[in-house]
Amino acid sequence: MALENLLLYLEGRPTVRLNDSITSLSHGLIQHCGKLIFRGAESAAYIFIYQKFRLVDLAWDNAVTWYLAALGVDFCYYWVHRASHEVHVLWAQHQVHHSSEDYNVAVGLRQSILQGWCGFIFYLPLAFFIPPAHFLTHQQFSLLFQFWLHTEAVRHLGPLEWIFNTPRHHRVHHGANLYCLDKNYGGVLIIWDRLFGTFAPEKEGEEIVYGLVFNQPSFNPVWLQVNFKYIKLIFYPMHHLGQQLFLLNLLASYN
Repeated sequence: MALENLLLYLEGRPTVRLNDSITSLSHGLIQHCGKLIFRGAESAAYIFIYQKFRLVDLAWDNAVTWYLAALGVDFCYYWVHRASHEVHVLWAQHQVHHSSEDYNVAVGLRQSILQGWCGFIFYLPLAFFIPPAHFLTHQQFSLLFQFWLHTEAVRHLGPLEWIFNTPRHHRVHHGANLYCLDKNYGGVLIIWDRLFGTFAPEKEGEEIVYGLVFNQPSFNPVWLQVNFKYIKLIFYPMHHLGQQLFLLNLLASYN
């Protein structure tokens, strides 16, 4: 974060806002507190499936096992991330990550306390053939890689951008511009977006506006964590479940 600020300062560009960065760091602390509750259950479910139902035994010291784990984790992440934008209930928790109107490495820590719990089920098919240790290792590598994607200090990485996710691609993902919405879901690799039709390049000459389509004007991390307006509608005094689901779907569609 200090290096990013220094680079932006030397280029004469705006540096990070202290209030927004503190909010992002607070979200990171909240998310990790949630992991104390959820992480054990997630790992236990994966290990149980692997021990009882695995289809093949892959050698832990075979390079193929590590490559398969890397590709498998990244492929599943693409679908976790895509579902978190396109499935309304999952978007209700993921919108926390997009609530900042800035774009810097601190935003990478701005996550929902429910993120892991809402997404771990997408990784469970890997338990049929990927050993738990390999899965957990590459999942952490993926998270570390994605941290540095949240920056405007890196402009372009040339030919690497055909294969890998980069800050330039991820800036598009965080944009509220019309061409940015529901694009560039990839984690480490951008090839999944190119294959499944969700890739969009950054447009030269068009400034990206960061944040939600309808932003929540607050630096209170607790409020941003629980401000699931889509979910709260369920508890409104409606007499029929159909009415509740219709209104939930209608409002969620605007974001």
